[in-house]
Amino acid sequence: MPQNGAAIDAVVFDVGETILDETWEYGAWADWLGVPRHTFSSVFGAVIATGGDYRDTFQRFRPGFDLHAEREKRAEAGVPEVFTADDLYPDAVGCLSELCALGVRVGLAGNQTARNERTLRGLDLPVDFIGTSENWGVEKPDDAFFEKVVEVAGVPREQILYVGDRLDNDVRPAQRCGLATAWIRRGPWGYIPHDTEISRRCRFVLDTLTDLPALVAKTNANADRG
Repeated sequence: MPQNGAAIDAVVFDVGETILDETWEYGAWADWLGVPRHTFSSVFGAVIATGGDYRDTFQRFRPGFDLHAEREKRAEAGVPEVFTADDLYPDAVGCLSELCALGVRVGLAGNQTARNERTLRGLDLPVDFIGTSENWGVEKPDDAFFEKVVEVAGVPREQILYVGDRLDNDVRPAQRCGLATAWIRRGPWGYIPHDTEISRRCRFVLDTLTDLPALVAKTNANADRG
């Protein structure tokens, strides 16, 4: 567990439901499956509330569903997974910009496709690096994903803050690998499930990214850099 007094020299963000509102995408998948969006969302919530993988939701509606294959079919049909700057949470870009102004390294690293990585790069966000599970060849919650975060961030692991919406997939494995963590409570995983033991070990618990730059600045002002 990182020491509370360590400086934060890099802040790395998960993508989905951390900086990117995925409402558009879950709705698009409901449409693709031919089920009402409310029904899809309800089953999605039930799956994660019982500890299941969100991808199990698709199996409830279509047993044997192959997510990778269906992504390709959607692309061929002219309805690929796609997002724009309008799908970013309103507090995302300002937070990234303010952190850059503080002189810390800023990155994005999440379980995303190579296509989504190209889209993120095309948004010209104020970040130093972007990494995705498909291009890295490893995905969360595997420790190897967070070891890659440490490698790319280029600073000691105890000086990296990983920010995510999921306690299970983001926060817990990042803590296990020695990174500081911040949990942002939004999206489905911001409310279900909850693990007090993991959340209390977070450096910060956030309801908005707007608060984060000031918290990082205060932390670094008070940090003992030896």
